[in-house]
Amino acid sequence: MLGARFPARRLQAPFADCVMTDPYRPLKNAFGRFVTGVAVATCANARGGYTAITVNSFTSVSLEPPLVLWCLEVKASSFADFVGAPSYAISILTAAQQPVSERFARHEPAPLAPHEIELWLTGAPVLAERLAGFDCRVVDRHRSGDHLILFGHVMQFDSSDGAPLTYFASRYGKGPLTEISGAGE
Repeated sequence: MLGARFPARRLQAPFADCVMTDPYRPLKNAFGRFVTGVAVATCANARGGYTAITVNSFTSVSLEPPLVLWCLEVKASSFADFVGAPSYAISILTAAQQPVSERFARHEPAPLAPHEIELWLTGAPVLAERLAGFDCRVVDRHRSGDHLILFGHVMQFDSSDGAPLTYFASRYGKGPLTEISGAGE
């Protein structure tokens, strides 16, 4: 609406005058104003097991070809496993899976048990319980700042009905998404 008045906003120069223990907190808070879904990225590792990490940076990139991406912090304990993996899977979490998200958000998450996963086309493990799953062959990796962006070609996917687990302002939420106009069209 033209001429609409918005509440005054305090402009913040990145990291200016920060006298906190975390100088990035103001920027993190601003980034946190974007609602995201919550997913778990998984891969087979060189030790014969599987690695999992909670992510909220997952996004679709392209329909033709079907491409997705997610971002991995270079300091993550699972960094070497994902850098060395030719494929990965993404499992979108349901509203009831906050404990799963918390489990794989830890610095050293618990290993995946065989009954918790399904192996799809690429051999990357997809969580057995999920809202949607994507089995991806890595097509590119790009280092940008303190993260690695992993691009994947979707080889196989599925989805189901239900509410997603969401994340906003460093808090979990349970997405309503029951009556969205045009959803699924």
